[in-house]
Amino acid sequence: MGLSTAWFLRQKGAEVTVLERKEVGSGASWGNAGWVSPAFSVPLAEPAALKLGVSTFFSRTSPVSVPLRADVNLLQFLAGFVRNCRADVWEAGLRALSPLNVQALAAYREIERGGVMHGPARMDPGLIFAPDTQRLASLEHELAAVRGSGQEVDFDVLSGDEARKLAPMVAAGMKAAVRLNDQYYLDPRPFIQSLAARLSDLGVVIEEGVSVLDVDSEASPVVRTDDGPRSADAVVMANGAWLAGFRKKLGVRQVVQAGRGYSFSVKPATMPDGPLYFPSHRVVATPMDGSLRVSGMMEFRHPDAPLDRRRLEAVVRTIQPLLPSIDFSQRSEEWVGSRPCTADGLPLIGQSKIPGVYVAGGYGMWGLTLGPAGGRLLADQMTGAPDPVAAPFNPLR
Repeated sequence: MGLSTAWFLRQKGAEVTVLERKEVGSGASWGNAGWVSPAFSVPLAEPAALKLGVSTFFSRTSPVSVPLRADVNLLQFLAGFVRNCRADVWEAGLRALSPLNVQALAAYREIERGGVMHGPARMDPGLIFAPDTQRLASLEHELAAVRGSGQEVDFDVLSGDEARKLAPMVAAGMKAAVRLNDQYYLDPRPFIQSLAARLSDLGVVIEEGVSVLDVDSEASPVVRTDDGPRSADAVVMANGAWLAGFRKKLGVRQVVQAGRGYSFSVKPATMPDGPLYFPSHRVVATPMDGSLRVSGMMEFRHPDAPLDRRRLEAVVRTIQPLLPSIDFSQRSEEWVGSRPCTADGLPLIGQSKIPGVYVAGGYGMWGLTLGPAGGRLLADQMTGAPDPVAAPFNPLR
């Protein structure tokens, strides 16, 4: 989100400096599933989420994990999340996201035309598996709702046998699948590295290893970092899950909570031609650079907490019966990253209560899908051409 905003501000002639607390791309984008998939970019808070049951949140094997000792921020987030798990709220959120989803791929293509490499490739195929007819009906219902919100979603329903002809490594327990015909994916690492390199070529200053400690406004916005204060005409806070520590000062009413995802890579004997998604198990397998990246889990903990091997093993136990021919003991690139989740499932794009300070974040699982489109929206707003599409994402809502 930060690099995308920097890109579109630079295209408008702004002088831009990016402050990165570690290394560019080392946050939630680094090890994620790589999906650029507007059809699945929906609010996280949905009625089906409550069917997991509160008791499963504390299970070591659950795809959703909540610590036994929750802090105040997490308790506030969970309370808001539960309030928003209603069909009418979810449908309103979907309608709000739809215009941004429609712009997602075009924003990527605009960046690619500027010389950035390794952009989205079409899933060929993208297969979404269902273990039974009930789960298939639920999946079709969600895709129909996305289509009804104004997006074009092209998919075919396949039997389990038809799907296994395309992905023979999937277990026979999957009775049906949906084949997506118009969704995309990428390897986030080379794309983000190319984006950062091209920004540098265009004159954007990228400073790594600089932590933002505070932000304020005197005659103009001032950012206080661990190596001293910086002044600017405008400041964008695009610091992911770490926005939680600044939100009250910025006037952000939506609670921002780290929803941590886990991933690792394996090298199967036979690689699937495209990504595989098992929504009933909340796990994804994506081909990337000769490996298969497996991603899963929604762990509500502090973004700086260390990798919890119990959660990683839970993802392994989940995926192993689904792809039984793969040796999951030979894993590499084990990773945990923090998605910035909001209680209402909508991003935060726009002016904070501090003059000249803007917020960019809160995308949950869909920062890779919507980051470029959101960056363009924010750049337009900052340079005097606000788009009404951004109205539902007002950080002060």
